[in-house]
Amino acid sequence: MDVTLNQSRSRFEAEADGEIAFLTFHRDGKRIVLVHTETPEALEGRGIGSALARAALKYAREHDLTVVPQCPFVRSFLERHPDEADGIDIDER
Repeated sequence: MDVTLNQSRSRFEAEADGEIAFLTFHRDGKRIVLVHTETPEALEGRGIGSALARAALKYAREHDLTVVPQCPFVRSFLERHPDEADGIDIDER
């Protein structure tokens, strides 16, 4: 699954079957706040949300950012896959 960074809309995006799933974020200095994941119903169950979360974490790791997982999906993803957060500072406040 290819995930792209749409800087102008502050979100990571994945397109499939003409639909777009996305994970919105905002930057606050050296922090990236992961706000909301949205996957169209037609795309659910394909692991697209997980691909979006992984892409955001990879971006944070590459840019030495602290991740603030406000999005319930991302929080759940991190609980199920703690290894994905290796090398990343997570602020769960």
